[in-house]
Amino acid sequence: MANESNKVAIVTGASRGIGAAVAERLAKDGFTVVINYSGDTKSAEALARKIESNGGRALTAKADVSDPSAVRGMFDAAEAAFGGVDVLVNNAGIMKLAKIADSDDALFDQQIAINLKGSFNAMREAAKRLRDGGRTINLSTSVVGVKLETYGVYAATKAAIETMTAVLSKELRGRSITVNAVAPGPTATDLFLNGKSPELIERMAKMNPLERLGTPEDIAASVSFLAGPDGSWINGQTLRPNGGMV
Repeated sequence: MANESNKVAIVTGASRGIGAAVAERLAKDGFTVVINYSGDTKSAEALARKIESNGGRALTAKADVSDPSAVRGMFDAAEAAFGGVDVLVNNAGIMKLAKIADSDDALFDQQIAINLKGSFNAMREAAKRLRDGGRTINLSTSVVGVKLETYGVYAATKAAIETMTAVLSKELRGRSITVNAVAPGPTATDLFLNGKSPELIERMAKMNPLERLGTPEDIAASVSFLAGPDGSWINGQTLRPNGGMV
């Protein structure tokens, strides 16, 4: 284990996809990991067992990030179990795609509630409760830069997160806490692959000069860097692991 072995990281939306890869990587780095999930208990518990079988420490925490009291309860549980929280990885999110003209109120409201309000709820709690020297790492998307059709509402929630990331980094002056965002390009997860044709997936894989989709582990490596000692001088930034797409 690395020298992070007494530190505690909450990863939201961590039962599968990028969140699960991040939880695994941080556990390998030596963090005690709180695996947050909203519905998929089976996957969250399986991930916790996998981490512990590899010598790590993990706790599952069911909480809907769009509910402020549930987010407070998740931090309470982490503090009760481990004494405090050092890292928040704001990963929970949903992606519903449609042209702006075709986006109904439900599509808009759900993404605002989970992606934006959910990230805000966790950021607000972390700002009050992270131990000095901690880290907040928010998940954005490289579509904020590429501005693809049908991603309007989804990308808007993430653009707002990037702005809050920079503002919060300044508000935490004096506590040695960094706040950054990671904005992946197309990454091979269920969230990305579902509903897309093989042709579209292939076209999106070729959008970057490295000509492949990212893997969840690629994204987890960026989060690991920002959460660890080597990332301590990076603050208020958005890192774009996307193979050079934008």
